[in-house]
Amino acid sequence: MKGETMDKSFDIQAYMTKGVERVVGDIVRATFRNPRESAYMARFALASRAASKRRRKAENAGEHIPAFLIASITSQCNLHCAGCYSRCNHATVDGEPVRQLTAEEWLRIFEEADELGISFILLAGGEPMIRRDVIEAAGRHPNILFPVFTNGTFMDERYFGLLDRCRNLIPVMSIEGEKETTDARRGEGVYDRLIGNMDALSQRGLVFGASVTVTTQNIREVSSDAFLKKLSDRGCKAVIFVEFVPVTDESADLAPGDAEREYLSREIERLREEHPEMVYISFPGDEKSSGGCVAAGRGFFHINSHGGAEPCPFSPYSDMNVRDTSLREALRSPLFRALQNGGLLEDDHAGGCVLYEKRAQVEALLNK
Repeated sequence: MKGETMDKSFDIQAYMTKGVERVVGDIVRATFRNPRESAYMARFALASRAASKRRRKAENAGEHIPAFLIASITSQCNLHCAGCYSRCNHATVDGEPVRQLTAEEWLRIFEEADELGISFILLAGGEPMIRRDVIEAAGRHPNILFPVFTNGTFMDERYFGLLDRCRNLIPVMSIEGEKETTDARRGEGVYDRLIGNMDALSQRGLVFGASVTVTTQNIREVSSDAFLKKLSDRGCKAVIFVEFVPVTDESADLAPGDAEREYLSREIERLREEHPEMVYISFPGDEKSSGGCVAAGRGFFHINSHGGAEPCPFSPYSDMNVRDTSLREALRSPLFRALQNGGLLEDDHAGGCVLYEKRAQVEALLNK
């Protein structure tokens, strides 16, 4: 609650492990009728438990390893979605990327993540499917599940083949609601392309998910049974609700407030109970139940396309680069340590993304 400090006895490793187990269990149940996917997910469940044991062993030795990593593998994107935080932060550009990590460098990062016990690496961008070389490298690590957050416009037969061979790669396509809402934000024709992709993936027996940016304007639409049933009927197995984070004052009214977050939280609990055929995840979700924000290495951290280790995609500040150091050392970043120990991750904030709200304080830490 506001004014209170984070509970120092809170076991973040136990909290994240429980969350991983719930997500994995939900995915196993959701893919039960798909023999190939179910077989892979059963193997991944065993790998995930082994990774949890490695993380717990490290925790007992005084080293915290998060279960999740977000990797923005390119700064290029072919779309100009309204209110895109990545473009507003200049993390996504129209020009040719400069000094972005090579596929070999990403492969090293994936290998180290596997060794550390990181179970999920979310591939983002820009538009990650531009980097087929990196996604192919990710496919070589079946112990890690790689949700690929894509706008869907680069999906083709070669990708369908790759996704069929490498079941640890799960496309998560961005959709804003029905056709009118989606095309208004992402561009004319995008909704029809997404629906076509979903049908093609379903016909091939391939699992996919959907990512929804939740705003004050679409929250009722995207959490409705009617919208979610359309996704489920097309074979969607996971829906990730991402709260809109305003990066300009003009878009502040689109950011969900307390009432919207409470509504979404209740709806997700209901959906998990009534519709277990899909997995439902909210980000950043209820930070109060997790002892505060889980960025900056507490539950996850972000690597940008140039290798900078950042607390979160919405907090694009870095004092270490994985091109020059190991993933393990990046987790010991002075910025991450200061954020974890200095109280900024606590829940004494207006809600939503705490690090975005407190960005001036994060910048001050970085410039010390």
